[in-house]
Amino acid sequence: MRLDKYMAESAQCTRSESRELIRSGRVTVNGAVCKRPDQQVSEVDDICLDGRSSTHQDFVYLMLNKPQGVVSASTDRHDTTVVDLVQAAYPRRELFPAGRLDKTSTGFVLITDDGAFAHDILAPKRHVPKTYRVTLDTPLTAGMAAGFAAGVTLADGTKLSPAEVTALSDDGRTVRVVLHQGVYHQIKRMFGVYGAGVDALHRESIGGVPLDQALAPGQWRELTGEEVARIAGR
Repeated sequence: MRLDKYMAESAQCTRSESRELIRSGRVTVNGAVCKRPDQQVSEVDDICLDGRSSTHQDFVYLMLNKPQGVVSASTDRHDTTVVDLVQAAYPRRELFPAGRLDKTSTGFVLITDDGAFAHDILAPKRHVPKTYRVTLDTPLTAGMAAGFAAGVTLADGTKLSPAEVTALSDDGRTVRVVLHQGVYHQIKRMFGVYGAGVDALHRESIGGVPLDQALAPGQWRELTGEEVARIAGR
């Protein structure tokens, strides 16, 4: 690709800003100063800004600890979105959440600009597991657990895949749920079949990758290559 495009993406700046970096002599390609924004470069070239290696990322993969009140969307006319929380660090990226959490729910939201990756992990045939900590307004019953294991049929007739639910508290109101598919308001609708309401919902992990406990609500970090591979099932 062109050097100015490479620098805009790696330095997270505008194309005009990247051209200024190049023309001012701050960029080197394979050890030599390059002042041509249209210079063609590739991943094998050693490209540095101010003497420091400038790494180009094809895609971004982020782990965000979503707070309550933030919507899982790229843009919203009224509410803060998960992308709003990270966009300043990636101004040239077209980021979006790969999967959603309700506005009132919290926990692990995966944000990326890799459409193929998102499509793959959200595809029904993939069954990427997602784990949630849920607070109910009534205790978990054996009937609920058996129904989840067999596959709940929602009020509209939709038959869901089997899921796991286990009690985490002595009173049975705090439970862990593991889903293998994604349906709109799925957990709330599943418990609703049994007359139980959901008071709180927190996503703990995606694809076996747990939410980093060091992340406070609203904080995020990039996923490691190993974490991305685990989520993708590679």
